[in-house]
Amino acid sequence: MTVKALFWLPYCSTCIKAQQFLLDRGVKIQKTVDIKAEPLSKEQIKELTTLIGSVEALFSKRAMKYRALGLDKKQLTDAEMLDYMHQEYTFIKRPVLVTNTGKILAGFSAKQYALLIDS
Repeated sequence: MTVKALFWLPYCSTCIKAQQFLLDRGVKIQKTVDIKAEPLSKEQIKELTTLIGSVEALFSKRAMKYRALGLDKKQLTDAEMLDYMHQEYTFIKRPVLVTNTGKILAGFSAKQYALLIDS
């Protein structure tokens, strides 16, 4: 299996674990994208949400700003979540792994990564 792109933060411990998990299993990563240094366009974010199946699946409710802005007390629409992800990279669940076959995972789960590698 080859990973087309890994969208991550190079100092994020979860992202580092995900990358190491892949490398330890001989998975080639064609491209890593630091989402802070290279912010994603709204079109790129929309494409990722389409691949993953929903806007909410890519939206991180763990971001510190999620509670700080009181978003946990609101019912956000898809458009609002897209706007937040576009304005602030921390609202993108990470890492985001995209395979050459178009499969996508957001967040890191060793179990989910292993299932993807073995499929």
